[in-house]
Amino acid sequence: MTGFEMFWPMMAHAVLVFILYALLGWRRRVLVKAGRIQPAQFRENHTADEPAESLVVRNSLANQFELPLLFHVGCIVLYTAQADNLPAVILAWIFVATRYAHAFVHVTSNDLRYRSSLFTLGFAALVCMWGWLGIWLAFS
Repeated sequence: MTGFEMFWPMMAHAVLVFILYALLGWRRRVLVKAGRIQPAQFRENHTADEPAESLVVRNSLANQFELPLLFHVGCIVLYTAQADNLPAVILAWIFVATRYAHAFVHVTSNDLRYRSSLFTLGFAALVCMWGWLGIWLAFS
């Protein structure tokens, strides 16, 4: 390992956030052009009546700043504690993969059967990352 493997999943998650921002902008632009929403609603942040096509993207984007906060902090702490070995990196990639899949389901079908399973899997991977860190710190 080169020592920077833990940062690649973090980069991949950042790319997901950028993709969701681009998708949100595109969907909102399409909705404004179709006359389904007025630009002033976004300027004044009056998005209570935001159409589902952009609302699901906005909600998915908000999700990327909730649980993933613990992911990014965990990755940095694992790196600084030198606990960023193969198990930690694998767990980080599992978390990111589930974030991509969760976001995809969120902005397409928004089917809770799939979304909740993907969320749970990512949550479990994140708990295991922090558990690994705890074990590492306790026995190092």
